[in-house]
Amino acid sequence: MSTPIRVALDAMGGDHGCAVAVEGAARLSTEDRPVRVLLVGDDRQIHEELAKHRYDPTWIQVVAAEGGAMAMDEDPRRVLEQRPECSINVAARLVKDGDADALVSAGQTGATILAASRHLQRLPGVRRAALASVYPTESRHGPRGDPFALMLDVGATLHATAEDLVSFAVMGSAYAHIISGTISPKVALLSNGSEPNKGTDEIKAAHQTLLNVSGLNFHGNVEGLDIPRGTVDVIVCGGFLGNVVLKMLEGVSEVVSDIARDAYARKFLYRLGLTMLSQGLRQLKTMTDWKQYGGAPLLGLDSVVIKAHGRSNPRAIRNALKVASKAVHGDLAGNIERGMLAVTEANR
Repeated sequence: MSTPIRVALDAMGGDHGCAVAVEGAARLSTEDRPVRVLLVGDDRQIHEELAKHRYDPTWIQVVAAEGGAMAMDEDPRRVLEQRPECSINVAARLVKDGDADALVSAGQTGATILAASRHLQRLPGVRRAALASVYPTESRHGPRGDPFALMLDVGATLHATAEDLVSFAVMGSAYAHIISGTISPKVALLSNGSEPNKGTDEIKAAHQTLLNVSGLNFHGNVEGLDIPRGTVDVIVCGGFLGNVVLKMLEGVSEVVSDIARDAYARKFLYRLGLTMLSQGLRQLKTMTDWKQYGGAPLLGLDSVVIKAHGRSNPRAIRNALKVASKAVHGDLAGNIERGMLAVTEANR
């Protein structure tokens, strides 16, 4: 039997605190293929929450972090310096020291990125790490027919150079291959036109390099209208643009739900129409349900880091832990490193 994968979970992070993290880990411990979860945080609170659930203690370990949790409105740099024993810092250190294989947190995004960047190493050839996120699409992706694709960067790097965009493409392709099972993911740059000469200087330079990277299924440029259509498996862009697009997609799904709810309450004919459309609305809700996706990977580091949504419920935490385990099992870091070697060859 292979050695079980160990995931350090920041149990104090997220809008709902310790209760959600502990329940998610407890649920996973009773499944057929559990993951060894290191619950990092206030050991008293964690044990109190564990006592409320059925779980297999073989697969759960509590690691005390005396520095408390980091609030969403706190400055991460200041907190990491003043409270080095806070839960996210201790969890990242466990990965650095080899006591865990991956890190998962639903806490503050900036704190997760900063703690991971301080304790983990960037892979050779990677200048900047990238935060990736899935988004719903009309087309299906991978052998399982997943209704979503991947976008990066969505916030870790505000301004991306051509070199950064190339590394994002390699990292996104490796992640999509491992998590979605797509043999050769189609990768594209997000631009204002599909032609190679469209876009910023960085996009045009990245386009030329990506054409020569062996093993990468580069599709060229795509426009904004291609995002919901799911034309490609991976869309690459700078973090500022990616974050704006991602928030817009989240907002659209919430607005559609609000409009449908309001219309249902207003008139009988609206209710009748919505009843007829109920199957389509349920499908839309499923496609845009971020809880099933686990979390956003921070790519480019030598270990797996998954940033779960701040509003994660136990199901989302459980899925984030499973995604982290799958990424470790699929040797995500090794795949990215091999992809970056192909970039080096293309630049010679």
